[in-house]
Amino acid sequence: MSEKIPVLDITKQIEELPVIPINDGVVFPYMLVPLIISDEKLIRLIDESLQGNKIVGVFTQIDRNTNIPGPLDLYYTGCAMQIQKMASFPDGHIRIIGQGLSRIEIINFTDDIPFMRARIRVIEEETEVDQKVKAIMVNVSNAFFRLMDHSESYPEDLRNVIPGIKDPGRLGDLLAANIDMDIGEKQKALELSDSAARLEYIFEKINREVEIARIGEKIRADVNIEMDREQREYYLRQQIRVIQKELGDADLAVELDELKDQIDGKAMPDHAREASIKEWNRICRMNSSSSEYSVSRRYLEWLIEIPWEESTDDHIDIKQAKSVLDRDHYDLDEPKERILEFLAVRKLKKGAKGSIICFTGPPGVGKTSLGMSIASATGRNFVRMSLGGVKDEAEIRGHRRTYIGAMPGRIIQGLNTAGCNNPVFMLDEIDKLGSDFRGDPSSALLEVLDPEQNRSFVDNYLNISFDLSKVLFITTANLLETIPPALMDRMEVIEIPGYITNEKIEIAKRFLLPGQFEENGIKEGKLEITDDAIRDIIERYTREAGVRELQRKIGNIARKVARKLVEGKRGPYKVSPRNLKNYLGGKDYAGQDSLPAAEVGVSTGMAKTATGGVILFIEALAMNGDGKVKLTGQLGDVMKESAEAALSFVRSFCWEEMKDEKFFERHDIHLHIPSGAVPKDGPSAGVAIATALASLATGLKVRNDIAMTGEITLTGKVLAVGGIKDKVIAAHRAGIKRIILPSSNRKDLEDIPEKIRNDISFDLIDRLTEGIAIAIGQQPRNLSKQKGAR
Repeated sequence: MSEKIPVLDITKQIEELPVIPINDGVVFPYMLVPLIISDEKLIRLIDESLQGNKIVGVFTQIDRNTNIPGPLDLYYTGCAMQIQKMASFPDGHIRIIGQGLSRIEIINFTDDIPFMRARIRVIEEETEVDQKVKAIMVNVSNAFFRLMDHSESYPEDLRNVIPGIKDPGRLGDLLAANIDMDIGEKQKALELSDSAARLEYIFEKINREVEIARIGEKIRADVNIEMDREQREYYLRQQIRVIQKELGDADLAVELDELKDQIDGKAMPDHAREASIKEWNRICRMNSSSSEYSVSRRYLEWLIEIPWEESTDDHIDIKQAKSVLDRDHYDLDEPKERILEFLAVRKLKKGAKGSIICFTGPPGVGKTSLGMSIASATGRNFVRMSLGGVKDEAEIRGHRRTYIGAMPGRIIQGLNTAGCNNPVFMLDEIDKLGSDFRGDPSSALLEVLDPEQNRSFVDNYLNISFDLSKVLFITTANLLETIPPALMDRMEVIEIPGYITNEKIEIAKRFLLPGQFEENGIKEGKLEITDDAIRDIIERYTREAGVRELQRKIGNIARKVARKLVEGKRGPYKVSPRNLKNYLGGKDYAGQDSLPAAEVGVSTGMAKTATGGVILFIEALAMNGDGKVKLTGQLGDVMKESAEAALSFVRSFCWEEMKDEKFFERHDIHLHIPSGAVPKDGPSAGVAIATALASLATGLKVRNDIAMTGEITLTGKVLAVGGIKDKVIAAHRAGIKRIILPSSNRKDLEDIPEKIRNDISFDLIDRLTEGIAIAIGQQPRNLSKQKGAR
């Protein structure tokens, strides 16, 4: 039997070894290593080694995910390993057990076919065992024993093995092989040939693991304490229920259990669930007869009822949406296009913040019903909140729970009514918000309507945040001027103009007649209202931009017919212009609103109001005096300033027909705009006021078939104004045949219906003198003196 060669002596006799790459660990000297090998080339390597000295070089891969490693994929420091046992399995793979011999380092690779071979050298241990090294060994051993005290993942046999190891290098390798380090850290320990340095490195890692183990123990202890506390609370609650049962309060315990089940079954965000559980715990400790109990109970019920996570699925089909809009609304092509574009963006980008839509226009033009159509087209629930006359901020944000009868604001209430967190939410009449000592609701709406802020909206009653970003807010307004600028900045305005007569006739035939007949029980064939009768109702019995009054008049006719049918008069009934008076009485309005004849000092202006466009008569009267000016008709500051500018301009000229060049110095001027109970303001009446004053000064009549609008400057320039479409529609309705507009409003003519453009001629002017010349046929004779003013 041959003499056994020591480990290091065996490796010193070898200059070249076959290389086995591994990707899931690091082999250390003296370590027994099991390896499973399925690669055919490595199996061949093992077979050849077993026929020789059974020694191979084991090296760790740099990247464990490399499937076929080459020379550049391995760390060059590894371990010589002697194969101790091998077993083959039916599926072709083999399992070997080897023992690490010594550290080795690759000098260079000599072959890689069929497997890698490399020239190697043995790395010698460098540390001498002195007192310092012995002290390090003791500290490392004690630290490892502390780690074993905190963790059960280390075998107890190591407590007996470690004290018997006197070699510092072997102790370091044993600990490096056993403690929890990643592959990179183990490889670094293998590469440290200095035993003392290796022990210090391992000492640092052991201390890290000890700290992690301590933290883990603390966490487990806290969990156990929490579990004990919950068990204690459960036991105490059971006792409370028994006591309540003895006192006859068994129903209360059942109710509390039901509330807890509702909380557990409700889909809500973490912060809402935490608040609900906290409030439920408070209720459990309260006496049911106390006033605080009912307040907390109601608050908890609100938290449970609110649709925190409940959403409806969006079904945005642009073709279907267009079909719904066309079905529910006649004409309104431009608003419909804007709505479809808005929905298209929502379809392309799920959860898009987007703008808040604001429908603006006169009453009765279909703003609210458009919002309902959007809800129908998208498959969302619809909820409406009227803001008209709201002056209390708490209406929006809710009252704090300290107040008696406190409730959430109307935003949260609306969502609760809708039953989902993504309805179409219409804020109606946003231009009629008020404010007083109780706060400013428009300021509270800034957060609601801001896509950047409303995902964390806090209601005062709930006192926790609610995500409003999924809600599709739509607002409506009659006038934009009364909406605060900060609120306007958050909305995309879609203007819905008033209807002309032909459009109203079509709307009546498609929507109003069938609706009123059904509402009043009129069966098909019992009542017919001719087109001419509808036209007469529009022109003689109503005066509005929308169709709300028209709907009421048709309802009046339907109710009268319904009474006749009930009285046994079978009909059918036909309503025409000839018998319309029998149903609606005398005409409410004259055929035309324009002046019956031209007058001196009276011009026709145009204005836009909350109810649509209207025409205004500007009346000027001269009296003997010394040049004083009186303005009446509830005029606002802007309109007064516009009248003063018009008077100054007209006074600066001499007119052909003026018999007295000092007319304005010798007369007092009274300027009046009828309908004195209605406040009026704005600069757009400037041209009409100047024309009335010029007519008064010259004695020439202003044509009664001309209406005009435009802001003027002190030097006679005419500036653009708004609301042209509504103003022109109103003038056309009143029988006006010619309209004077600022030339800078030329682009607005494209929005006017073609039929009206064909019925009216438009004069576009840059200078006030041009408009006066058209209206009264008179130019000032001293224009040369005013060239500098042009």
